[in-house]
Amino acid sequence: MRLSRIAGEGIRALGINKLRTFFMMAGTIVGVAALVVIMAVGKGTERRIMKRVQNFGPRAMMLIAGGGKDMPPPDMSVTTLTLADAEAVRNAIDGLEVVSPMAWRFQINVKHEANQYQAVVWGVEPSWHKAWDWYPVEGEGITDDDVATMARVCVIGRTIQRELFGDRDPVGERIYINNVALTVQGVLEERGTSGMGGDFDARVILPITTAMRRVMNVDYVGAVRIITRDPALMAQQAEAIRELMRERHHITPPREDDFRIVTAEIIAEIARGTSGTLSMLLVALAGLSLLVGGVVLMNILLISVAERTQEIGLRRAVGATRRDVFVQFLAESLAVTILGTVLGSLAGFGVSLALPRLTPIVAVPSWEPFLLALVFALLVGTFFGVQPARRAARLRPVEALR
Repeated sequence: MRLSRIAGEGIRALGINKLRTFFMMAGTIVGVAALVVIMAVGKGTERRIMKRVQNFGPRAMMLIAGGGKDMPPPDMSVTTLTLADAEAVRNAIDGLEVVSPMAWRFQINVKHEANQYQAVVWGVEPSWHKAWDWYPVEGEGITDDDVATMARVCVIGRTIQRELFGDRDPVGERIYINNVALTVQGVLEERGTSGMGGDFDARVILPITTAMRRVMNVDYVGAVRIITRDPALMAQQAEAIRELMRERHHITPPREDDFRIVTAEIIAEIARGTSGTLSMLLVALAGLSLLVGGVVLMNILLISVAERTQEIGLRRAVGATRRDVFVQFLAESLAVTILGTVLGSLAGFGVSLALPRLTPIVAVPSWEPFLLALVFALLVGTFFGVQPARRAARLRPVEALR
């Protein structure tokens, strides 16, 4: 009871100078709030990674034109993959369910009468629908006959339908891409936006032969989407595809590959690595903020000891022991850090809830950072509160009362 009463007196003393108390806990509030937000963003990033892996497909691989160790977006200006490469993969590698080459162009004007819209134009084979599990909800998709005859047909996304046709049925209507007239024969099911904010539905797909020869005037593709029957064989199949491409492109060490093979696991590893590095940096900054807050706390407490010398002397004179004074000032330090942790957690939780509404950042608040911050704040409060408490306890009553 004696210790709790003494600690209570120390906590009540904080209310006498509210502004000083606020400055003592400011560093803790900022550090804890930052820690809560960082961990919430980290959880949100992990969720986004898993969603991206799921969207990519656990049985999927991408053979992408262009080499390099990093993973930039596929670039249709790179000319190292052809339809013949895709056919070679289809014929030479066992256990593959789908091999679907693709060519594309970004930001292409698509016109219908007086309306126009910037779209992504894809040249695909019929297997594209199965490769991405993406089918038309109106009309029909790209067919083998369309590819064989270089048919002037297309399938559009929901955004293109809304922007060019409004509420009208677009099937059977004509649109123009690079002055090429194309008949709309289907509308893709709606997919919404990507994790990076892109519109999946702002696209037009055409037979790959039509796209390459009539619209884009190219003889190469940007990527080949590959679906394996057995995910357990994916690593072995990826290596077989790599060796096949090296043989076809006459690549021998130390020459670098002019292609990349990407799997869902590779995407997850890269995303986790980038997210992990950034999170470590931000956590370090939050920890530094807590340490700076601890230094500020210690200095203000030392000033408080100097200002309250007579109070300390009077308490000692009427029977308070050094231990009593030590406990009182240490309690003040811990009270400041605990209250700062609570306020910082509430602030961080509020910011975490607001971030997804105001920005593209995904944040998932949880209770783990509160416990971590509480432990860290208690350590900071104890470590930086000991020195002022010891100084107060060492004051001699006679000298303190002078």
